Amino acid sequence: MPARALAADLAAAVFKGKILDQLLDTGKLADRYQLLEPRDRALARAIVATTLRRNGQISDAIGRFLERPLPEDLLQLKAIMHVAAAQVLFMGIADHASVAIAVEQVDADRDCRPFKGVANAILRRVAREKDLILADQDAVKLNTPEWLLSRWTETYGEETARAIAAAHMVEPSLDLTVKSDPEGWAARLGGIVLPTGSVRVVVQGAVEKIDGYDEGAWWVQDAAATLPVRLLGDVKDKKVGDLCAAPGGKTALLAHLGAKVTSVDSSGHRLQRLRRNLFRLELPADTVMADATEWMGSTFDMILLDAPCTATGTMRRHPDGAFLKGPESIATLAGLQRRLLDHAIRMLRPGGLLVYSTCSLEPEEGPDQIRRLLLIDAPVERVPVSADEVFGLSELITPDGDVRTLPIHLPNPDPRLAGMDGFFAARLRRKA
Repeated sequence: MPARALAADLAAAVFKGKILDQLLDTGKLADRYQLLEPRDRALARAIVATTLRRNGQISDAIGRFLERPLPEDLLQLKAIMHVAAAQVLFMGIADHASVAIAVEQVDADRDCRPFKGVANAILRRVAREKDLILADQDAVKLNTPEWLLSRWTETYGEETARAIAAAHMVEPSLDLTVKSDPEGWAARLGGIVLPTGSVRVVVQGAVEKIDGYDEGAWWVQDAAATLPVRLLGDVKDKKVGDLCAAPGGKTALLAHLGAKVTSVDSSGHRLQRLRRNLFRLELPADTVMADATEWMGSTFDMILLDAPCTATGTMRRHPDGAFLKGPESIATLAGLQRRLLDHAIRMLRPGGLLVYSTCSLEPEEGPDQIRRLLLIDAPVERVPVSADEVFGLSELITPDGDVRTLPIHLPNPDPRLAGMDGFFAARLRRKA
């Protein structure tokens, strides 16, 4: 009951526009989350992730049996019903338990209580007719915001767009960047070694309980997120600026490879998390809380700018992204990315390398940013990436010589071991 109640409260908060990771990191819901047993924490997180990932199908299933729409302002009622339906339709949890607990939750909420009978009747019908419902649904179309599916179709073609959307519906595995011996750690954790050198594992439960966490042998980082660092080449003893650095996976990899890293981020809370990660990993880096569009604390041999973006490439891992961004977000964030890029170039020494990356699938946040720089004769030139620099994965290289990863890359017969985050990365050199 506590895990399911928390899942409903988390879903309701996301429906109101809150970010799931932040809800689990700080505040009252985070406190409740931490009080749960590890197994119940994993259950709560799995339920809310499934609820968000399959929201379109769940809404369609419930809507089939509603005589009139539920009140739009009763997001708690929506969340309770969606959480129950997620368990019934997609998680293999006993129907009677999921429905009974949901009805208890509705009855316990004063505002929701008048709809107790409606919730009970509808959830029981969903449970009874789930096979027919699922067979009749277009999951890709229902679970993907229409504006996004339309954009991806225009950019990548219909087949690829639908494949990306389908990949977002599969709960991803966990990628670990290990300090050494990836084959040994893969065997130890029951995982596989990816071409990038990352170790991929399917894990149920808290990350902190995985073997090697306490000794700082690895950190969590999607395979695609390691590539921007690799594009800088040999960073040993180089002065490297990591802009917009938190939560710190790229800083950790740079430090591990021997760079003299300065990590800049505007969020004190996220920067504190970065420092905790570095302490656990026993890796050195200077950290600065500052706005990277204005800070001029140094001149660097190399700069990694992983810019804030719509994060449409990471919706596999962050299904709340579908609720938090709209088409208007692209223009806003593209403006911020332009300012960050222009300022980063000023901090780069002549001949130095700049890698610009985003975890967005949208052209305005990736190739269009590089195209603009070249059109305005910014003092940089593109340094094309070769396939051998991305571990022979030639499908990741664009015609312009940039890197574009998609959630459908790194296929595997086991869907849980397939895919990677959607990233764009380009490498530039500052002209003399």
